[in-house]
Amino acid sequence: MTGGDVEVAIVGAGIVGLAAAAALARRGRSVVVLERREAIARETTSRSSEVVHAGLYYPPGSLKATLCRLGREALYARCERLRLPHRRLGKLVVATRQEEVSPLEALARRGAENGAPGLALVSGREAARIEPAVRAVAALISPATGIVDAHALATSYLAEAEAHGAVLALRTEVVGIDAGKGGFRVEVTGAEGARTTLSCVGLVNAAGLAADRVAAIAGVDVDARGLRLHPCKGDYFSLAPGAALRLSHLVYPIPERAGLGIHATLDLAGRIRFGPDAEYVSSLRYDVDATKAEAFADAVGRYLAPIDARRLVPDTAGIRPKLAGPGEDFRDFVIREESEDGLPGLVNLVGIESPGLTAAHAIGERVADLLSAL
Repeated sequence: MTGGDVEVAIVGAGIVGLAAAAALARRGRSVVVLERREAIARETTSRSSEVVHAGLYYPPGSLKATLCRLGREALYARCERLRLPHRRLGKLVVATRQEEVSPLEALARRGAENGAPGLALVSGREAARIEPAVRAVAALISPATGIVDAHALATSYLAEAEAHGAVLALRTEVVGIDAGKGGFRVEVTGAEGARTTLSCVGLVNAAGLAADRVAAIAGVDVDARGLRLHPCKGDYFSLAPGAALRLSHLVYPIPERAGLGIHATLDLAGRIRFGPDAEYVSSLRYDVDATKAEAFADAVGRYLAPIDARRLVPDTAGIRPKLAGPGEDFRDFVIREESEDGLPGLVNLVGIESPGLTAAHAIGERVADLLSAL
């Protein structure tokens, strides 16, 4: 990475940073994307369920609800236009006990208010007809839920951004940000440890798991603003080949406070995965604890036909950049241009967990709008 001047620097080449790069470059801005890893989309983007969410879970009017709806339609349109691998599988959210029916009905109302199309409440018998392995007293069908190849989607945004002149700098970590009149001087270290400084008018913090650190480097009091992240790790197990279970839809339990519960998802090859669970961690680690297999089998067995824990194979793990700590209530995305804090041109994107993948296009457009006056 050599020094120089650019209109907008974006910190982070995950799906959200790349979508923002494409949106800005499409509008004629000169853009550089700074990524500390050796390739794009190596953290949160690549370690998710790759689910396209319909928008069931978020308070109406929240950024998560609004941007999920806008992003979902843009995502499907993009995948169809560019022939990116994806499938609208549909999802069943299941109530396994009578006392879960009322929360399920509330979820259906919230989803409808958020613009999730085609929602339908069905009996347990109908749910079992749709998915014979399901064990439930009632279910909510969400036909707009799907899956996508997250890396192919991220690569498409990079290709679009580069086609409009954007530059990607890999193995480039931001270590200093000085705000001055008319912009920022961003100090970075490269792969060999050499330090370089670049100047920009706009700065987008799309650093994912490091977004609070980057905001602090830029001069934001993250603790006073409630922007300190609480990394929450989720493990996944895959179902070993030869197991009798077959699914054609995603299947989710009633959501939990820290996440959506251990759910059953499919990848584009039809492989079944279970997860993620939720464990707040003090450091980033991606090991999968094989001893959790029994607990996963028990959790899944509450809403699917019984599964032998010996058929569960440790798969992958991801970490959510959560703003809500253990036991805390809902926290929305933070997408904020920081002029009010004396940092005009800085856009912080903090707490971009699920449905960040689904909402990426809409987030990118919002970032471009926030920087339109520069």
